[in-house]
Amino acid sequence: MGFYYFIILFIGIFLILGAGLQAFKHHSLSKKRGILGLIGFLLIGLSIFLFTSGSSNIIAEFLRLNE
Repeated sequence: MGFYYFIILFIGIFLILGAGLQAFKHHSLSKKRGILGLIGFLLIGLSIFLFTSGSSNIIAEFLRLNE
């Protein structure tokens, strides 16, 4: 499972770097680049959450799989 968490992390980093590079190149942050940067931050946050211990229990509780 950790392999997929790394994939999510690297996709997030790639999106943030791509949005930042485009914003630097064009000297503006358009709506599309802002959304891609936000999605990148969300993916990085998700992968960091999934790497923490006990995250599977939190997800199981949230989805009510423990009943």
